[in-house]
Amino acid sequence: MGNHTEVTEFILEGFKEESKMQAVLLTLFLIMYIITLFGNAGMIIITSVDSHLHTPMYFFLKNLSFLDICYSSVITPKAIMSFASGNKVITYHGCATQMFFFSLFGTTEAFFLAVMAYDRFTAICSPLLYYTIMSKKRCVSLMCISYLFGFVNCCTQTGFTFSLSFYGPTEINHFFCDVPAVMKASCSDTFVNELVLLALCGFIIVTTAVIVVVSYGYIVTTILRIPSVKGRHKAFSTCTSHLMAVSLFFGTVFFMYAQPGGMSSPNRGKVVSVFYTVVIPMLNPLIYSLRNKEVKEAMNRQFRKKGIAL
Repeated sequence: MGNHTEVTEFILEGFKEESKMQAVLLTLFLIMYIITLFGNAGMIIITSVDSHLHTPMYFFLKNLSFLDICYSSVITPKAIMSFASGNKVITYHGCATQMFFFSLFGTTEAFFLAVMAYDRFTAICSPLLYYTIMSKKRCVSLMCISYLFGFVNCCTQTGFTFSLSFYGPTEINHFFCDVPAVMKASCSDTFVNELVLLALCGFIIVTTAVIVVVSYGYIVTTILRIPSVKGRHKAFSTCTSHLMAVSLFFGTVFFMYAQPGGMSSPNRGKVVSVFYTVVIPMLNPLIYSLRNKEVKEAMNRQFRKKGIAL
């Protein structure tokens, strides 16, 4: 090993252009993080205080907003501090902790989006049984199962990755401790780890995506059978926001984790990572509020109670 010693910290290289664009990146990340916090916190508040939104759909939406706050907060504050101070160092244990919680919340969000697709399937295809099927107990169970899958994946990914050998000084070609980037920084053979990453993450992404596709296949078939154009439009309008969120999330995550090329293109991977770690948590509350009539009406009701004209 020569003069190399076991690492106690890593250096997050971030973006290659960071020295020239440090202020720009700092501003962008800070603005997006503030919008993420206020947007998702606002969604949590409005779905909690407005009794009209105490339904299974908004129970999941509220918890999705909570996940997005946690998901973004694992990554963005550290990146902002690095851009502001120029200090790119993260401790060994800090890196493992960041990876653990990032994998936990990211995996849980994938299952949450699948659960929300099942919720829409039940609401449109079995409207008379909707509240019986999607009881409070079942909603809580589905939420817990999503977190359970997230916990299994984060333990597996973090455990396998940090069982590798790292000898300092070690640089990670990323702006946070993502599994592929940390694996590439190891001096060990990562073939088994890459197989585990591809198999486990591929299984999670494909399984949740199939649930979404099958659910929406039945939804579209049911909507097309509705005789009135107005009825079809109303039924489909309840799904468009979720479809947009699903497309953004699964499109970017699939590029990184469910296909072999994701490991060989770290620079493109960093750009894609910005979307699913920073941009998507910011966009989700905007998508659900701007394209959801019930949320807009609930916001109007709350503003009227406060004597504010919206």
